[in-house]
This record gives sequence, C-alpha cells and structure tokens, in this order.
Amino acid sequence: MTVGPWSVAVEREAKLVAPLALVLPDLSGVLPGVRATAGPDQRLVATYYDTPDLRLARAGCTVRHRSGEGRGPRWTVKLPAGADPSTISRREVSVDGSEARVPDLVSDLVLAIRRHDPIGRVARLETLRRQLSLVGPGDERLADVADDTVRASCVGSADHTFREVELELVDADDGARELVAAVVARLVGAGCRAGRPLPKLVRALGDPALLPADVVVPDVARDATAAELVRHALARSVAAIARHDPGVRIGDDEEEVHDFRVATRRLRSDIRSFAPLLDAARLASLVPELRWLGSLVGALRDVDVLRGRLASDLARLPRDAGRDASAVRSRLDQDAVAARGRLLAGMRDARYVRLLDALVSLASSPPIRPRSRSAQAPGADVVRAVARRPWRRLAAAAASLGDSPSDADLHRVRILAKRCRYAAEAVAPVAGSGAARFAAAVADLQTLLGDHQDSVVARSYFATSFPPGGRDAGDGERDRLVAELVAAEDARRTRLRSRWPAAWDAASAKSLRRWM
Repeated sequence: MTVGPWSVAVEREAKLVAPLALVLPDLSGVLPGVRATAGPDQRLVATYYDTPDLRLARAGCTVRHRSGEGRGPRWTVKLPAGADPSTISRREVSVDGSEARVPDLVSDLVLAIRRHDPIGRVARLETLRRQLSLVGPGDERLADVADDTVRASCVGSADHTFREVELELVDADDGARELVAAVVARLVGAGCRAGRPLPKLVRALGDPALLPADVVVPDVARDATAAELVRHALARSVAAIARHDPGVRIGDDEEEVHDFRVATRRLRSDIRSFAPLLDAARLASLVPELRWLGSLVGALRDVDVLRGRLASDLARLPRDAGRDASAVRSRLDQDAVAARGRLLAGMRDARYVRLLDALVSLASSPPIRPRSRSAQAPGADVVRAVARRPWRRLAAAAASLGDSPSDADLHRVRILAKRCRYAAEAVAPVAGSGAARFAAAVADLQTLLGDHQDSVVARSYFATSFPPGGRDAGDGERDRLVAELVAAEDARRTRLRSRWPAAWDAASAKSLRRWM
C-alpha cells in the first residue's frame, strides 16, 4: 500500500537459527499440495541505524538502508505490529532514496523512541540470500523462504557470520499457523533451532540490543502495592502513546489517531485517579502539555468522526443523495488536511520531544509522594478509594439530570463516565474481575453517550457550515442534502436519548460495585 511518499506493508515471518553447514531440506509436500520453487540468489547490503544506546533495537524497531533487491536503494523502518510468539509481525514502511542522509520521513517515524537523539550507523550486514517460494495447490503463493548467510560488521565489536532461515507469510489466514508449524518442524528436523524470533540486527548486535526498552510495562500481581499499580498504569499509557505515534504520522488508518488520543486521555485520567499518591508539584507542568497534545489530536479525530458520520448518513439516504455531497466532502477533506497538518507540526516540535522525555521519566520513575504510607500499602487497600471518587462524581451528575437533560449535561455525564471507566480499568489488575465487569458496563454507557455527542456535533456542523440560500445552480440540491443530513442526525440523537436511561441503569447496578 502506498501512502504519500512511502509504501506500507505488514511483514509476518518466522525465524530459525541455522548452522553454517546446514543443508536446506526439501520443503515440497510440507502440507498436502504445497510445493517449493527456487528463486534467484540475492546479495543484499544493508546499513542499520540506531541511537548510541540502541534505543530502537531495544524497542523492537529497526531502521535500515538496503540495496541489492533488484530495485533502487531504499530506506525501511520496521515497527512492531503483533504479539504472536511464533512469528515476528512488523509494520514495514519504505521510501526510496540514497544513503547520503537519513530522510526526515524516516527520522520522524522513530521520533517517539529516539526523542532528542539523532540516529547513526550501528551495523552493516552483507547477506547472501537463497530464495524459495511455497506455492499451494491452486498455484497461489503462500509464503517465501529465505536462507540467509549474514556477515555482520557492528560498531565496537568484531565481524562475525551467522545463518538464519526466514519464513515470511503472504497472508495471515486460517491456514497460516498450520503452515508455519509444518515448515518449522521440517527445518528443525534438518538442524535448525527454533526459539524466540529475533530481527537480524538484534542477532548481529547481541546482548546490548536485548536490554529492556526505555518504557517497560511491568507485570502487576494481585498482591502488588499501590505504588506498583501506579507504575503499571502510567507505563501502560505512556507505552501506548509511543506505540501509536508512528501510525498517526503514516496516516493510513484513522484508528491510530483514535488510539493515540485515547492514550493521552487515559494517561491524564491515570494521573487524576492516583493523585493522592503522586507528588503534584512534579506533575504540574506535565498535565497542561498532555492537554495541548490532546487538543491537537482531538481536532483531527473530530473531523474523522464527522467524515464517518457523513458516510453513515449517506448510506441511509436515497441512493442519489451521494451525488450532491461533493461540497460537504470537500469541506471535510480540507478540514482534515488542516487538522492533520497542525498535529504533525506539533509532533515535530521540540515541545513534543520534551513531553516525550517527561513521559519516559514518568513511566520509569513515577513521582510517588514522599512518606506516602498508602503507596506502600497493598494495592487492594487503596483501589477502592481510587475507583469510588470518580464513581461518586458520575452518580451525582446522573442523579441531577431531569427527565429532559440538555445535550451539554449528557456530554458532561459522558466525560465523567469515561473517567470512571479508566479508573476502574487502572485498578483492575489488583481489584480483579469485578472491576473489569464494572468498567465494561460503564464503557457501554460512555459509548452510547459518545455516539449521542457525535450526533450533536455532526448536526451542528452540517447546519452551520452550509447555511441555505446560495445562488449557484447546484446550491439548491446541496441545501436539500444538508437538510436531510440534519434530519438524519436529529433522528439519531432522539433514538440515543431514548436508550440512555437503560444504559445508565445497567452501569449503575449495585451488583457491579460489590468490589468497591
């Protein structure tokens, strides 16, 4: 897939360590109807880039410049994209170019990991690749096998040679796991060693590349202290911000923008939930910066939601309505380009880099209040108070609503429901399944009220951005379409309002709060 100046793909591969003297076994018949066909040998030369402390490699990310693939030289960034223990799943972003300088596009994609440090050459790998393709009964290509002998020259260490065999899947369909298992079994039988799949660069660099990443989400046991629970929650949110940063920059998936926004909101909620345990003075400058970042990403997400609303409404209107929607689509597209431009400018700014540094420090060393007895107490003794505060605010706001609450009042309840849900999710590792069930019920309420607010915003946008009365020939058709869009949102808003009391009854059931 091509997105702007780069191409994007997802790479799924199994890797096995091979002895240098390995005789590659015949892989034909590894599954019924599967045959192996040989491809041309390749000589690949790749230079890998990282920070001096190998921050990218430790985070599961690689940046390389490679030639020898039968096309021009290109830069490739590989980003973690899955957690299957038998394979490595990575998002692969490539852009053509010489090695004269690291392209800004490449440098930007790893900014959340490298932060203020530039990346430089850390290794050169020369690979002799022998290729096979595994073809199915219908001549469909199922996977590619690469038998690689690699000579590694790494900064600060002696050159060495190793061999590995890669199995790269074409599609991760239902039969992929069976194919991987069968091929791995045959290769192991020939002398290969299966284990934790590692990128070539990590094998080349050795132990320094296997050290922990800058942000590690620690495991938390049911008997964890409150301080351990705080660190888990904060690190989880910070890791999510860093994980979704590249996807926002690539721009091929609106859900990356949504998840990035959720991560910033969840972190602010975590800080609020655990405020009694945290040193407020050390967090005073961090919260406004998170709010700044949230406003930038929120503006783009809001336009994405409006575009989705337009598509949804058009699908419900008569079939010919879409032909009159060009002005509305064009306006939304312009708004999206402007919002995305502001967000990316902010994410390239030194202010954002300083925020990332602060977040890494927060995740690794949360500012627990000095002499806080609660922080060292068992988490189970603290979580009830952490969850009860946002619940009481939510319950009080819901109780104050009359029979016909205003849109603003319902929006306020939605915000409080979101905070209540995040607090319950933050303490669930210690509080257990009761907290998780409560959070799920409140999430249902939040989703319904979120849909209601989206409808309110969409209705206002359509009505105010395209006022009736234009003089152009096509304005009459556009005015009729806008009126239909407004009516569709009014109807949706009415339906959601009728459903919200039942959602509140479900979320506020006493049985869901026994754990509190």
